[in-house]
Amino acid sequence: MIPFRAPTDDILFALQVARADALPGWDDDLARALIDHFASFAEAEIAPLDPVGDALGCRLENGQVHLPEGFPAAYRALIDQGWQKLALPEAIGGEGVPAPLAGAVSEIFSGACHALSMLTALVPGAVRVLMTHGTQAQQAAHLPDLVSGAALATMCLTEPGAGSDLAAIRTRARRTGDHWRIDGEKIFISGGGQNLSESILHLILARTGTMADGVKGLSLFLARSGGAVGANGISVARIEHKMGLHASPTCAMVFDGCEAELIGPEGEGLAAMFTLMNHARIDVALQGVAHAARATAIATAHALERVQGRTSDGRIARLADHPDVRRMLDEGRRLTLATRAMCALTLVEIEAASRPDLLEFLTPLVKIAATEAGMRAADLGIQVLGGYGYLTEYRIEQTWRDARITAIYEGANGIHAGALAGRLLRRNAGAAGAAFAAYVSEIAPETPELARRLHDWQALRATLLLQPDPAERAWEFAQASIALFEAAVWARMEALAEAAPDPAEIRRLAAQALGRTTPEALRRTA
Repeated sequence: MIPFRAPTDDILFALQVARADALPGWDDDLARALIDHFASFAEAEIAPLDPVGDALGCRLENGQVHLPEGFPAAYRALIDQGWQKLALPEAIGGEGVPAPLAGAVSEIFSGACHALSMLTALVPGAVRVLMTHGTQAQQAAHLPDLVSGAALATMCLTEPGAGSDLAAIRTRARRTGDHWRIDGEKIFISGGGQNLSESILHLILARTGTMADGVKGLSLFLARSGGAVGANGISVARIEHKMGLHASPTCAMVFDGCEAELIGPEGEGLAAMFTLMNHARIDVALQGVAHAARATAIATAHALERVQGRTSDGRIARLADHPDVRRMLDEGRRLTLATRAMCALTLVEIEAASRPDLLEFLTPLVKIAATEAGMRAADLGIQVLGGYGYLTEYRIEQTWRDARITAIYEGANGIHAGALAGRLLRRNAGAAGAAFAAYVSEIAPETPELARRLHDWQALRATLLLQPDPAERAWEFAQASIALFEAAVWARMEALAEAAPDPAEIRRLAAQALGRTTPEALRRTA
């Protein structure tokens, strides 16, 4: 087994590519110190739990969900060291670090143990929901527990028969005097039950209108569980058996007259829930980056050590000496570096909060790009290892299994592609698409390769704007947008290559990515 090592130098380079240092109050020395400190913690205390969690999984006993041994202690260490407060606002007791720095920590956390990171990942989004849509009384009642780690959060949307089609939600909220009561079932609830925190704050999308009202009849509620099993009418019916993320309890939940609080105005639940979902989508993109990095690191280490055949001049060869293996390693590396930089650029825009149209376009785009990259890099890594990749020993097959869900949850990638080609391309006279085109020209030096790709993208955009229904070409448009963004990122990374951990590698991979040469023409010398 190849131990997890956080790619700290690569992450710091991505932050430089994203111009994080231009943000008000950014401190490069603080960023490096914090990233290095969390990396040490993750490598020593979190990463060793990953194979254990995958092997043992979670269990449901007498209504209580139990995580594998070691997970509660790791969560307590996370809380005791203050990492849970990192991305939370200073005004409520958090550390208030900039979004790009919080994102760097999120990537390392997911790379060390995706299953554990999932259980904590919704806290910043839940805090944002309460601060944006909650009353002062609700904030006073619930924010302190989220900041201290006494409570974790869930997002309860999906139901049997109501997945991506939220208009089909049937879970019902009814008013009883000064309170609301919720009845219904929710499925695919990450961390719906666990033995880490004292309580769980469930953000629940429930129907207050009629079925004919569709999504306009949905409202957002908060209900707390904890203490005795089944308290407040909230129970875990089962833990789903999944292909990956075995240590993350994906629960089927029953709400039987549970008392809940309305968050925001009645009938505007979907808008409130999107506050949580948009944050979660960036975290999912970072999960994809983490898996791409981990898979490529495992494959590279193996390929540099494994002796296989001979070179054309008769020397004993390593796997990395063979052109086809180099091709796969290079592709995994390109995917990792590019999507990490894409995420960092998006996080800088989140922190700057000055271009909402651009951010609305970038969020689904990086979610698609990075999660597809995670799956592709894991698949390539398995192929590099050959039969060993198919075994559990090297754990790259776990990387593939864990990565696969990222293209599905927080909005399936095809749905995000549909939004890019439909609503986001057309709304406000195409402001989001126009903002993206301008951004591509802004972030990278002008090159013939980039100019050609931008021209082709603009032509495709113009074609879709003329079509009554662009859905049939939505995936094509998403991939074209990703390719354009990736080309701009590589042009920028090439311009900043001297700041990279390995400048020659960046130049070589940039030449490949921008189509100037083939991987075979730029042979590895490692």
